[in-house]
Amino acid sequence: MSQDLLSQIYNAFDPFQPLDAEKDQDLYVDFQKARGNAKIERDLGRKIERSQNKPLAQLYAGHRGTGKSTELLRLKKYLEERKCHVVYFAADEGDIDPEDAQYTDILIACTRHLLENLKQADRRIFLPWLEARWQDLIDLALTEIKFDDLKLEIGAKATNNVSELFAKLSTSIRAIPSERQKIRDKLNAHTVTLLQTLQAFIADAKRKLPDGKEQLVVIVDNLDRVVPIRREDGRTNHEEIFIDRAEQLRGLGCHVIYTIPISIAYSRANDLANLYDREPSVLPITSINAPDGNPYEEGRQELQDLIAKRVHRHASEAKLFPDVFESEAVLLRLCEMSGGHVRDLLRLVRTAFDYIDELPLTKEAVDLAITGTRDTYRRSVEDEKEWKVLAQVSRDNILSGEAVIYRKLLFSRCILQYAFLGANEDGEADLLIWYDVHPLIRGIQQFQSALKNLPV
Repeated sequence: MSQDLLSQIYNAFDPFQPLDAEKDQDLYVDFQKARGNAKIERDLGRKIERSQNKPLAQLYAGHRGTGKSTELLRLKKYLEERKCHVVYFAADEGDIDPEDAQYTDILIACTRHLLENLKQADRRIFLPWLEARWQDLIDLALTEIKFDDLKLEIGAKATNNVSELFAKLSTSIRAIPSERQKIRDKLNAHTVTLLQTLQAFIADAKRKLPDGKEQLVVIVDNLDRVVPIRREDGRTNHEEIFIDRAEQLRGLGCHVIYTIPISIAYSRANDLANLYDREPSVLPITSINAPDGNPYEEGRQELQDLIAKRVHRHASEAKLFPDVFESEAVLLRLCEMSGGHVRDLLRLVRTAFDYIDELPLTKEAVDLAITGTRDTYRRSVEDEKEWKVLAQVSRDNILSGEAVIYRKLLFSRCILQYAFLGANEDGEADLLIWYDVHPLIRGIQQFQSALKNLPV
């Protein structure tokens, strides 16, 4: 196999590239059954279809890297085929810094992308709001345009200056930490009036949707990557954004879907269900084991199918083993050690490629990839108390006790959430949800010691 072909296969396992709903249809694997019957078209899309144009605000959660972006892009295509105009954007790509994000950043990002996408709507709606803030914008060195010139150009030519200004605001918040708080300080007192202005713009845009489109949907992806920060009062920035600002987040005047961190979806599920139009829809990890701990062969096979599809796009005649993997056992070990977490599976395969000069991937290369990735998880656990919690979850498969620790370990993917559509003790159909530690955790000495010292 040529080095060029090897490189193509290597790049097919990019762990950070979601699948395009059209171009990558040949790579898509439907994990619905192994994910507790989760189906985004039904769980989120159908409600929008049947809303009769009443704006809905819905939340989508799941571990980072489970495939939420791929599913959301498929939802976008599904809705577009059903007379919806969809504005999708990944919030961490040029708009917010996941290490330090606030509601103001999200509002500015939404404004930016709606302005850029809804070109048929009247941007002059923003002129009164901008005029009142103009000196602040100049003080922040965000514009060299004179307001009178802007007003004249907007009126005569409908130029892109308004969207460019909001793009610069959003980009500065994301890229210039030293300016971030200055911008927020100037704008925080005016988010209510900005939201009102955005609502008026959206209302105008909905009256001018492209031919055949009847509903407007905004999808804000990657907010699940916002790192939790605990304040002195014990509350987190996640609660400040998604609970304290729920009324504003749901108040755009059109359908909106936000991704949220799985940690807050777990810890504040009831509050979120009351504040938004439904409880958060959660995309679980792909099950490689059944709730009783026995191997779930269908889930494992689907993970192997994911690998096979990516290989065969570039090498259609290659056999998975022994051409690409030296044995079926090597491929199965990768699937098992990923825990069913799609991004970790892709990352393990790609890292294993780094240890070979030519195919097939050997057991030695895979073991080295596992060892290196395991160390990442080792460094995610900070103290003995967290190791004890991980041991308890491994033994009991439930979350109980100190929620602060569980939220952190869920966010870092040291604890994984699984779901399985099965039957309860009465034989009735039921969604069984359980938790387990990431398989890479099990090989760490601190975890093994904590498990050994658990009280009976």
